[in-house]
Parts: sequence; C-alpha cells; structure tokens
Amino acid sequence: MGKFEIKKDKRGEFRFNLKARNGQVILSSEGYKAKSACENGIASVRTNSQDDSKFERNTAKNGSPYFNLKASNGQVIGKSEMYSSTSAMNNGIASVAKNAPDASIVDNS
Repeated sequence: MGKFEIKKDKRGEFRFNLKARNGQVILSSEGYKAKSACENGIASVRTNSQDDSKFERNTAKNGSPYFNLKASNGQVIGKSEMYSSTSAMNNGIASVAKNAPDASIVDNS
C-alpha cells in the first residue's frame, strides 16, 4: 500500500508526497499555508487520480516526460518527477491511480 507523507517545508508550508509501496515518490504537492488545506489536497488526489482525463501529460524543455494531476477546477494538485520515457511516465500515472485511493497518511509535520 502506498502512503501520503505530510511535511512542513522551510517556508512553513505544508506539502505532501505520495509514495509507492517501494518508497519512491510518485506525486508531490504544492505548498499549503494550512494543514487542513493540505489534507483537502490529499482528498482531491484520491478522487481525481481515478479519472485518467485529470492527468495532464507534458514534456519538459529537455525532452523529459512528466505529468500533473489536476482537480475538477483545473488547478494542479500534484506533479510527478521527470521520467526517462513516455512509457515510464505512463507507469507513474498508473502507480498514482493504484496507490492513491487507499494510501495511508503519515504526518511528519
């Protein structure tokens, strides 16, 4: 089972990472001023990760594929790492869809 880890960054904002079973970060959030907003972001990932149309597939300037997960309002709620290939990116999307719905939450803030 995957897990969401909540941490506080150097600016005092709350962020979460979704980690796969192997401990690899598969999705990272923006910074939130309130922990409750961060928790709402996690709830949004759980829901939106089940809709493939919410994954925005992109290519960085250096040619590396990556994806954003967007909420119904179009706001980005999570970003992936840069991948070496499109198939690796698609595996990352599949991992988010698989892990997010029942991932535990670990609060390290």
